[in-house]
Amino acid sequence: MKLFVITGTCGAGKSTAKDYLSIKLNSERYSPVDSDEVGLNWWDYAGTEKESKYGEDTLKRAVKMAEGKNVIFVSCLNPMDYFQKTDVPEEIEATHFIALCPSDEVIEQRLKARPADRGFTSDEIIKPHIEYNKWFAKNKSKFQLFIDNTEKLKKKLQR
Repeated sequence: MKLFVITGTCGAGKSTAKDYLSIKLNSERYSPVDSDEVGLNWWDYAGTEKESKYGEDTLKRAVKMAEGKNVIFVSCLNPMDYFQKTDVPEEIEATHFIALCPSDEVIEQRLKARPADRGFTSDEIIKPHIEYNKWFAKNKSKFQLFIDNTEKLKKKLQR
């Protein structure tokens, strides 16, 4: 099984990409899974001794949900954590990271446009996501595929 991780900060368009790929990819070979769909909640991990295990636990559930197909895993998973700290399921024989990185302004607009129950209710909460987006931009050469999807997301915001 191959693992394709579509990563980026919150608001980078990962779920939008997953929705598109769910329609376009051969469903007999690929299983797109959003970390939001695996039944685990980040807030149950945040600030606890198991905080660092959230990415690993969601990945394990995604692999199980894929039922042997190649996994398109949509997550904020940090590639350095993945390669250095994650106990990767044995079914995964190869991993490829795809980073989505629109402009910081687009991230801010998208997060502010989300419903309040998503938790992006202040600049203080949004700021770390902008910083994480800057990290992706700074490290773009480290990804097999790096996509600046600013223009696509701007069009989506205008709808």
